[in-house]
Amino acid sequence: MRTLVIDTSTEACSAALYEGEPLVLLDHRHEVIGRGHAERLIPMISELPGKGKADLIRVSLGPGSFTGLRIGIAAARALGIAWDAQVLGYPTLAMVAACARAGTVRPVTVCMNGGHGEWFVQNFNEQLQPEEAPRSLVPEMAAQYAQHKLVAGNRANELAALMGPEATARDLLPSAHQFYLLDSSHLTGALAPVYGREPDAKLPAPKP
Repeated sequence: MRTLVIDTSTEACSAALYEGEPLVLLDHRHEVIGRGHAERLIPMISELPGKGKADLIRVSLGPGSFTGLRIGIAAARALGIAWDAQVLGYPTLAMVAACARAGTVRPVTVCMNGGHGEWFVQNFNEQLQPEEAPRSLVPEMAAQYAQHKLVAGNRANELAALMGPEATARDLLPSAHQFYLLDSSHLTGALAPVYGREPDAKLPAPKP
């Protein structure tokens, strides 16, 4: 039984292949590319053992990059059909929180780059469960919203600076090869992107 994990929710593009249960990492790829996930993801998967073919597929749902999320989910769906594999999604910010704890058991606030000068922020308890839904906030509001002294994500340094000297920052991006840090409670069959903020485009008002 093999599991393919895909994460294209940020400027990083990553794929990892695991075997068995508990998960044993066979190989992975992780590149910070900014843009170009659509061009890089499938070749990256093909570089894995057996061209990445798996019985189970897990994909990041966000919040994160609008385009990146759609690319990852579309690829996971397509490969799931081609391989007759089960496809489930997981939240990006939970992955960041899990990576930040580095084997410890402590609460963490995740802060990731959003859009239009805002940051995605979410607090996680000691059991790695979300304390509320992710929010998209301007920096000053994010500092008030943050509940924990350990701050993780690609905006962790900026948020920690606003929170004061007691805050500890871990600047990181999610990577598929750390999927094993999550558990089944983080998985969902609802394969819809979590954008974390209202869309910029608005439907035109109906004519009177």
